[in-house]
This record gives sequence, C-alpha cells and structure tokens, in this order.
Amino acid sequence: MKRGWKWLGGAVAVVAVAAGTPLVGRRLAFFRVRRVEVVGVRNLSPRAVLAALRLSRSASVFDDTRPLARRVAALGGVTAARVRRRLPGALRVEVDETLPVALTPRGQGMALVDARGRLLPFDPSRAAPDLPVVASADSSLAALLARMQEGNAALYAQVSAAWRAGDDVVLEAGGRRLWFRPDATSEEMHAVMAVAQDLARKGRSYAELDGRFAGQVVVRWGRG
Repeated sequence: MKRGWKWLGGAVAVVAVAAGTPLVGRRLAFFRVRRVEVVGVRNLSPRAVLAALRLSRSASVFDDTRPLARRVAALGGVTAARVRRRLPGALRVEVDETLPVALTPRGQGMALVDARGRLLPFDPSRAAPDLPVVASADSSLAALLARMQEGNAALYAQVSAAWRAGDDVVLEAGGRRLWFRPDATSEEMHAVMAVAQDLARKGRSYAELDGRFAGQVVVRWGRG
C-alpha cells in the first residue's frame, strides 16, 4: 500500500515540474535563445527578420512567442509569421512572404509589386524574378495578373508587359497583344489561351486576341 502511494506522489511531482517549466525555464541559462532558424524567406533578408524579433540577450525559448510573430508579420512584404520553440535553446521563425506579381519602374531601377498594387521592399536583383513589367503600380492591373498567376500559369508565363488602356488591360505576350477587362475571370483567360493554342496549331499568325466580350474571343489579324 505504501509503495503505491510513493508511485502516485512521484507522478504528481513530475506533472508539477512539467506544468512549471515555462516559468522556471525563463530563469535558467540553459533555455536562453542561442540560435534562430529563419525559414520561408526568398526575397526578404534573414537579417531583417532577426532584427524585427528584437531579442534581448536574456531572451528565453519559454518567453511568449506571439509578440515575436507579430513583429515579423509587421515587416513589409510579409503575409504571416509563426515562431516555434526548439528546445533547449533555439527558435524557428516561419515566414510567409507576399508573392510579387510584376515589376514596375522606380527611380533609376525597378521595384516589385504585389497583388494589391503595393510596392514590395524586396530587391529585384536578389531573386531576379522573371515577371511582367507594368507601367505603374495599378491595383486593378496587379489583381488581374495575380489571378492569372494563380489560375492560368501558362498564360501568365508568356506575359512580358502589361498596362492600362482606358478602362481595360492590355498584355504583351510573345509579341502579340491580349485585351481583357480588369475583372476578367479565369474562364475568360482560359478561353483566350485556348484560341491562342488553336491558332498556333494551325500555324496562323495574329496581332491581338480580345477577351473583353462575353462568350467570345475576337481575333485581330493586323495592327491597323
């Protein structure tokens, strides 16, 4: 009977220690943060992520990680961030970067643009993205390119430039022009792509494909 009570007491002690580990661990040098692993960054500098954490020399892996994640998520070009503990002395920072959809002229160089038409603080030369060039960071134009990038990757890959023409959008693809409304659907983009592929199979050259009209794609053979 006494042996059973001793075993039960030991179990309670283990539970108590486990429950108190975060509180106790913050005071122990063994659990101080000695290494930070940054994953998910392609265009953003890992140093920028480390600086955003603002870790003190006494930071512990048992400190609340939510403020750390919020600081990283507040960086320009970051969609979301998560900070996980890696005992005994490491943190793993997982970053979801904002996906660029285009390049636009800025000053003497180029800048990356996201799906909302916002400029991203990424260095284009860092990843050398092969993206369409837009005349300006236009939100409607950027949104159309983002939908195309996600749902019509084959067509998006052919686009080298894009600009607004009045209320419409013009894309340059393989030396030809594609016309769309800014709110063009994925189905309308697929229809234009299907016509382009059919004309290519037939060996027929064209100047423009116009997908602005419901249920049809207009082919223009010359630029006149």
